[in-house]
Amino acid sequence: KKLEKKRGPGKVGIIVGLVILAAVLALIIGLLVWHFHFRKDLKLQKIYTGSLRITNQVFVDAYENPDSAEFKNLANQVMDQVRTKLIETNFFFIVIIVKSGSVIAYYESEFAVPVGQEAAVDRAVSSLSETYSTKVRRAQQGPLVFDHVVSSALDTRLFSKARSDTRFAQHARSSAEETIKSPGFPDQPYTPNSFVQWQLRGDPGHVLKLSFDTFYLEKNCTNDFVRVYDSLVTMDKHLMAEKCGFYSPSNPLTFISSRNVMLVTFVTNEEGNFPGFRARVTQFSRDKLACGGKLSGSSGSFKSPNFPSYYPPSTTCQWDIEVPNSKFIKLKFPKFMVSTGSPNCPGDNVQIVGKSTLCGQQPANTMVTVNSNQVSVVFKSDSSQVDRGFSATYEVFEPSDPCPDQFQCNNKRCIDPSLRCDGWNDCGDGTEEKNCKCDASMIQCRNEVCKPMFWRCDGVNDCGDDTDELNCGCKIGEFKCKNDQCVSEKLKCDGNPDCKDGSDEDGCTRASTFACNNGKCITKQNPMCDGQDDCGDNSDESSCDCGKKAYTNSRIVGGQEADMGEFPWQVSLHVKNTAHVCGASIISDLWLVTAAHCVQDDVKIKYAQAGTWEAYLGLHRQTEKQKATKRFLKQIIPHKNYNSHTYDNDIALMELDSPVTFSATIRPICLPTATDVFPTGETVTISGWGATREGGAGAPVLQKANVRIINGTVCDELMNGQITSRMTCAGVLSGGVDACQGDSGGPMSFLTNDRMFLAGVVSWGDGCARRNKPGIYTNVPKFRAWIKEKTGV
Repeated sequence: KKLEKKRGPGKVGIIVGLVILAAVLALIIGLLVWHFHFRKDLKLQKIYTGSLRITNQVFVDAYENPDSAEFKNLANQVMDQVRTKLIETNFFFIVIIVKSGSVIAYYESEFAVPVGQEAAVDRAVSSLSETYSTKVRRAQQGPLVFDHVVSSALDTRLFSKARSDTRFAQHARSSAEETIKSPGFPDQPYTPNSFVQWQLRGDPGHVLKLSFDTFYLEKNCTNDFVRVYDSLVTMDKHLMAEKCGFYSPSNPLTFISSRNVMLVTFVTNEEGNFPGFRARVTQFSRDKLACGGKLSGSSGSFKSPNFPSYYPPSTTCQWDIEVPNSKFIKLKFPKFMVSTGSPNCPGDNVQIVGKSTLCGQQPANTMVTVNSNQVSVVFKSDSSQVDRGFSATYEVFEPSDPCPDQFQCNNKRCIDPSLRCDGWNDCGDGTEEKNCKCDASMIQCRNEVCKPMFWRCDGVNDCGDDTDELNCGCKIGEFKCKNDQCVSEKLKCDGNPDCKDGSDEDGCTRASTFACNNGKCITKQNPMCDGQDDCGDNSDESSCDCGKKAYTNSRIVGGQEADMGEFPWQVSLHVKNTAHVCGASIISDLWLVTAAHCVQDDVKIKYAQAGTWEAYLGLHRQTEKQKATKRFLKQIIPHKNYNSHTYDNDIALMELDSPVTFSATIRPICLPTATDVFPTGETVTISGWGATREGGAGAPVLQKANVRIINGTVCDELMNGQITSRMTCAGVLSGGVDACQGDSGGPMSFLTNDRMFLAGVVSWGDGCARRNKPGIYTNVPKFRAWIKEKTGV
C-alpha cells in the first residue's frame, strides 16, 4: 500500500511553540535577575549562645543587675571585643555576668546572615574558642582577657521564640529557698505558645539544686517541654535534661548543677491544656558534692551523687576498694542508669579499672567479679545529659570457693541449689538450667532443659524447642485444637479463644461483640476505647476517660513499690478507725468494684454493712492517710450468687456517699466489655497493700507486680478442679510473685491501647506466691452486664 505523507505542524503549532519558548526565556531571565540582584538581600536568622571567662576582671555585685552602669560598661566591652572577631551582621546581643571563682560572661548572639554565608558564620563562631585558647594570642585581642570560650548554635525549636521578654533572674540563698512555677500555676493551666526562662544564680563556691514537687506537662516533648541547663544560656553542650509528661511526687525530678548557675527553659506550642509545674531552688556548698574515697572491709556500698535522683554533670568520683589479702571482690549494681549507653560508652560511664566499662541502663543486680583484693571504680559524667545514676555493693569471696553451699552461675551469681533444673532462669544467664536430668514431675526437653509437666500440650512452647508440644493427645472431656493443644470442652464456644489458634471458637454461633448507638453491631475483639471509631458514630470510643495514669513511670529498676499516682484507680478499704483490710477499684466518681468475700459478716464485724467501712482514694502510703481523699459508703451490693466455699462469683459493688473529683492520683479504670478477651500468656499487673510474703504483715507502701494470664485448663489441673469460667488464673508459676492477704478486692489491670482495663478482681489462692500455685481472680467481663445494671456505669 502506498504510504501517505504526513502533514506539517501548521501555523497554530508554530504560535504555540513560540509562546512556550517566550515563557521559558522569561522564567530564566527572572531567575537570573533574582539570583544576581535580589537574592543578595535575602538573609537567614542564626542564633548562637556561649560563655567565656574573663580572667583580668574582679566581680562586683552590680554585675548581677543589668541596669547598673558597671554591668553595661563590662557588657559593652565584651560585645565589642567579641563582635570584632565575628562579622558585622550582629544586630542583637545579650550578656549575663556571674561570679564563679572568676567572672563568667554568658552571651546570646543573633545574626542576619546573607544566603550562602551560613558556613562562614559557623566557622567564625567556632573559631572563638581557638582564638582565645592560648595566652600568647589572647593577650592581643583587646583589654579583656578571655579563656574557656564555648559556643553552640541554638536549638531550632527555640529559634522563633528566643527573643521573648519573659525571662526571670533569681539568686538562691542558703537561708531560704526560691520557687519557680509555670505561668498560671496552680490556679489555671499554662498558656499556649509560651516561652519562659528562669536564670538561676547561687553564691560562689556553691551549686544549685532544682526540685520539682509538681510536674504535669503534655506527654509529647515535641510540643511542650522543660529544659534544664548547667549554664545561663541555652547551650546544648550544657543541656542536663529535657522533660515532659507527668512525674509522681514519689519519683521526683531533682537536678544539681556543677557550678553556681542554672537555666530553666519552658516552651509550649499552640495546643494542649495542662496544669504545669512548680519547683524549689536551693543552694549548698559544692564541697558537699564530694564523692569517692577509700573503702575497706569484707563488704560495703557506694552510689552516684544525688542517687536515686539525677547526678550532676561534669563530675568524677573514684572509689578505691581494698579487701583482706587472699580474697577476691564481687561488685553488684542493683540499679544502674547512666546516660544513653552508646557503644564504647564515650559519655557518662562507670569504669571498673582493668575489667570493664558500663553505661546506659543495665539489668538489675548486674555483677562484675574482680580476681584481686583491690579494685578502683571510677564514675564520670560529661557536661550534658545526666541520668539517675547507680547504687552498688561489694563483698568478698574465696577464690577457691566463690559460692559456699550454693550453686555458682557462670556470671558468678550464687543461688540456692534447689533452684537448679526447675525450669526457671534464676541465674539470669540460664546456667543452672543446662545439662539437666529431670525427675518424673518434669518434662525432659531435647535441649536438656526441664519444664513442669503441667505445661505439656498447653499450646505454649515452654521448652523453646517444642518438645512439650509434640505428640499431644487429649483426655476425655477435653477438646483438641487444630494446633494439637487440649482445652476443656467447657471452654468451647465460650467467646474466649482458649486455643492459641482460636479453633475452639470456630463455627460457633455467637452474638456481636459490641452494639453501637446507631444500631450497628460489630464483632471486633476488644473494640472499646481502642482509639478507632469502629461504629461510625464513635459510640465505641465514648466514655473512655479512664484507665490513664497521669504520671510517667519511674525507670528505677528492681523493687516492687509503685510510684504515687501510678495506679490512680486503686482504693484502700478500712474498717472505720482501723487499718487496711481490702482493696477496690474506682470505676466512676461514685462506684467501686471489690471482692464479695471482703464484705461477708463474721462473728465480730459486720463487713456487709456500709457503715462499717471508709474508703481512701489517692492513697500511696498507709501512714499518710491525711493526704488521701476519704469517703464513706452509701451501700454495698455483693453478687447474689457468691459462693463462700468455692469463691465463685466473687465480686461486689460499693457506692460512695458522695462523688469524688478526679485528679492525678484519683482516676477510674476502664471496664471491659462482656466479650473482651485477655489471652493466655499476656502480662497483667496486680497492685495492693497486702502482705509481701505469706504470713507477713501488710505493706506500708502500695506494691505492684507483673504476672501473666495462665491457661484455664492448666490452672484447673493445678488447683484440683476448682476453677470455673467466672475465674481467671494469673501468676508466675515459679513462685515469688502473687497477690496475698490484704490485696483481696484490688485490681488486676490489663494494658491495651495505652489504657488500663479491669481484667480481674483479686479473689483467692492456695497460700501466697507458692511455686505452681497461681492467684485466682474474678473474671470481670463475665459480670459486665451485672455492673451496668446495678450502677449504670
